[in-house]
Amino acid sequence: MEQQRPLLYLMLAFITFMIWSAWQERHAPPPVNTATASQSSLPAGKSNQSDVPQTQNLPAAPANSGVSHANAVTGKNIRVKTDVLDLQISLTGGTILQADLLTYPVSLEEPNHPVRVLDRRKQYAAQSGLVTGDGNSDRAPNHYAVFSAPQSEFVLGDSDVLKVPLTWVGADGLSVTKTFTFKRGEFLVDVTQTINNTSGETWEGSEYHQLTHGTYEREGMGLTAVSFVGGAYWDDKYVKVALDDIQDSNLAQPIKGGWTAMLEHYFISAWIPGPEAENHYYTKFIKETNNHILGVSSPWLTVPDGKAGTFKSQFYVGPKIQENLEKMSPGLDLTVDYGIFSFVSKPIFWMMSKIHSVVSNWGWTIIIMTILIKILFFYPSAISYRSMAKMKKLGPKIKEINEKYKNDPQAKQKATMDFYRKEKINPLGGCLPILIQMPVFMGLYWVLLESVELRQAPWILWFHDLSVKDPRFVLPILMGLSMYIQQRLNPPQVADPMQQKIFQFLPVIFTAMFLLFPAGLVLYWVVNNVLSIAQQYVITKKIVGDTAPVLS
Repeated sequence: MEQQRPLLYLMLAFITFMIWSAWQERHAPPPVNTATASQSSLPAGKSNQSDVPQTQNLPAAPANSGVSHANAVTGKNIRVKTDVLDLQISLTGGTILQADLLTYPVSLEEPNHPVRVLDRRKQYAAQSGLVTGDGNSDRAPNHYAVFSAPQSEFVLGDSDVLKVPLTWVGADGLSVTKTFTFKRGEFLVDVTQTINNTSGETWEGSEYHQLTHGTYEREGMGLTAVSFVGGAYWDDKYVKVALDDIQDSNLAQPIKGGWTAMLEHYFISAWIPGPEAENHYYTKFIKETNNHILGVSSPWLTVPDGKAGTFKSQFYVGPKIQENLEKMSPGLDLTVDYGIFSFVSKPIFWMMSKIHSVVSNWGWTIIIMTILIKILFFYPSAISYRSMAKMKKLGPKIKEINEKYKNDPQAKQKATMDFYRKEKINPLGGCLPILIQMPVFMGLYWVLLESVELRQAPWILWFHDLSVKDPRFVLPILMGLSMYIQQRLNPPQVADPMQQKIFQFLPVIFTAMFLLFPAGLVLYWVVNNVLSIAQQYVITKKIVGDTAPVLS
C-alpha cells in the first residue's frame, strides 16, 4: 500500500546514510608525506624560524630596533615518566615531542603498547617559548633556543609530584627557567616560564604556546562516520579548525582566557593559558614542511632589572574524559564532539554515566539504559503496536478492497482511506517505533564512537571491547532474528510485490550491515527488539484474539 512507503523510504534512507559514511572513510584524504622532519616540531641545526610568532601577531609592545635570529643548535632529548605519562622533551626549546599514555593501550592484544598522542612521525608536537618586541632571540628563548637540564631522565617513582626544570642562559645576564610540574595520576601539566633579569635593563616580552600537526589521519570503525582530526579553540563558544582551514587562511583573534587544542578521536592535547588574560590566538601553515600550527600568545610582561617575572599556563595531553575536561577549563569538554546528534548523545551519556556508577559494567549499563528508554516510550510504542495489530486483524477486509478496485488505483486509495477512518486506524502507526528509535540509535552510536570511557570496555564472555564489532557476530545474528520475528508478528500490509520483497530482505540487509557495527550499539538494538517483541506480542494477542495466530 502507498501508506507503507514512508516506512520503506525511512529504512532505505538509513541504509544509504551508513553506506555514505563508509564511502567517506574509504575516500579520506591520504596522509601528508612525513618523510622529511618538520622544522617546527623537531630540533634542527638551522632554521628560518618561520613558525615563531611574529611581533604583528602579538599584543602591542614597545617598538625596538634591530632583529636577530640566532641559529639553533640541536639539543638532546630528556625522558619524563610518571604513572600515566611517558614523555620525550627536547632540550631545543623544551618542545614535547612525544607523549605515550601508559594507562591506555593501543589494543587489548597489545597491553604493553600505549597510545601515542604527540608523535614526531606525524609532526605532532607541543611547543612554547618567549618573544620580545624586536624579535631578538638573544633576549627571549623561543622553541629553537637550547636549554639545559640537571639530568637526562626524570621519574615520578613513589612521589606525588615531579618537577622538571629546564634552564636557558642569555649572553647579557638574562636567564629563563621553564618548569614542567607533573602530579600522580594526572594528565594535566603545570608549566611556568620564569624570567630572571640581571641584564641591566628592563625586559619586555610575551609567552606563546602552540600545537603543530603535519598529517591527516581519519579514524573510523568499519561502517561508521569518521571522527574529526584537527584543531579547536574556545571563544565563549566551541570552534573547530580543520587542517584544511589552517592551510587556507590564518586566524588572528584576541580572546579572554580560552584554550587551544588538537583533537584525535578519543585523545586531545591542549594549551590552557591564564583564564583572565586577554590572549591572542593564531593559526599558521608552513608549506615547506606541511605543518599546521594552532597557537596562543599571552599579554606582554614587563620585568625590571634585578627582578623576576613568571608566566603560568597548563598543558593537557590525554583522554577526552568529559568530567575531567569540564573542570579544567570552560568548554573543553565539548571536544567530545557528538556532532548534530549532541542533543541526544549528551543525555544518553549522562544517563549511562549514572547507571555505570552503580553497576560498573558498560554492557549492563547499555541494557539497563535500553530498558529505561523503553519504559519512557512505552505509551507511544503501544499506540503504534495497537494500530499495527488492527491492521493485521482487518487484513482480509483490506485485501477485499484491493481486489475490488485493482484496476482503479484512485478509487482503491479513496476506499482504503475511508476504511481506515471508519476503523480509526493510522496507517503510518507502524513507523512510530522506528522513528522513535532512530534518534536514540544515532545518539548512542556517537557516544560509542566518541566517548573514551567506553573504549575497550568489556561486558561478558568474549565481549572485551563494546566499541568494536562483535568478533563472533552473535549479536548481529540475534538482531536479524529479532527483526524477522517482529515482521512475522505484524507483516507489512503491502500490495506491491517489489515492496514486499524489500521488506522481507530488510532483516538480512540489517544483519549484514550490523556485522561491523560496535557491539555495544548492536546490544542496544537486540535488547530493544526483544522488549518490543514482548510488548507487541501481548498487544497483538489481545486485539487479534486467541483464535488467530499471532505470528504470520
